[in-house]
Amino acid sequence: MQKQYDIAIIGAGPAGIATAVESLIFGLENIVLFEKTSNHSATIRKYFDDKKPVDRDWKGISVDLKGHIDFDDGTKDDTLNIFEKALKEHLLDAHFNTEVVKIEKAEKLFKVITATNESYLTSCLVIAIGKMGKPNKPEYDLPKTLKTKIQHNISDCKGDEEVLVVGGGDSAAEFAYFIHADNKVTFSYRKEELTRPNPKNRKNLLDAASKGGIEMKLGVDILGVEDVEGRCKVAFSDGSSHLYDRIIYALGGSTPTEFLSNTPVITDEKGKPVVDEKNYNSEGIYVAGDIAGSLGGSIALALNHGYNIMQDIINDRQACKERIALSK
Repeated sequence: MQKQYDIAIIGAGPAGIATAVESLIFGLENIVLFEKTSNHSATIRKYFDDKKPVDRDWKGISVDLKGHIDFDDGTKDDTLNIFEKALKEHLLDAHFNTEVVKIEKAEKLFKVITATNESYLTSCLVIAIGKMGKPNKPEYDLPKTLKTKIQHNISDCKGDEEVLVVGGGDSAAEFAYFIHADNKVTFSYRKEELTRPNPKNRKNLLDAASKGGIEMKLGVDILGVEDVEGRCKVAFSDGSSHLYDRIIYALGGSTPTEFLSNTPVITDEKGKPVVDEKNYNSEGIYVAGDIAGSLGGSIALALNHGYNIMQDIINDRQACKERIALSK
């Protein structure tokens, strides 16, 4: 017979790891975790620069951690080590390099189907796939010939380049600040004022700009990008244009609507998952992490999602046991 799990977790980022750890701590050992990449925390590995500090209180929001993963301020490596330790201490059935492409309702269970057409049965689903796997792109077309020069992170910025950073949030501010010492950086944002970055990131950016380390191009849209002898020629709405060696787009991520359309997850008119304060979506389904909305990239809040979900599952099971006992 096909093995049946109590909980199937899709995604091994902070929310998925927290859900797995809390599940095992609360006594639910029949857990399976799926991750399409070769390791956990793929977004942190890919989009966080090695020098980038990882703050517990992200965007100035103080978070009271509820669960059992001891997360605090540190570096990228510190954060990865915390999650590595948590997974090793709470061994579970983890499937890396395994992409889930479809989830079907199978009577009172769910059938999780992978890209290799393997299937797994589970009574409860936790969708924690994140959003940065599909970064937002600009509305204008980008030349395919510049694909090695246009990215969504700063991992390829080796120094001595003229770089344009596009965006108005924390990631854009951090990217520009952390590469400006070794590169000539221009920060581009379509609005005239920076209101989205947290106070720390905003101050770092503006201080660097006041000292001439970063050129600020605010209140100006980008009209298009073209390839000029392997460099990025950017046309701005103020009539100016400039050649850059590299462009970094930090425009956030978008909800993976195509994947969600192949699952029983209930979504709103915009294709976003519907969740309550317990991360509950519908019978047997929970949604955690950035895909659940309102996190804004906070790792600490994502960890709390895992705890919230397990509290709800445990309470629901206890209530079920009490109903059964009363009916006898």
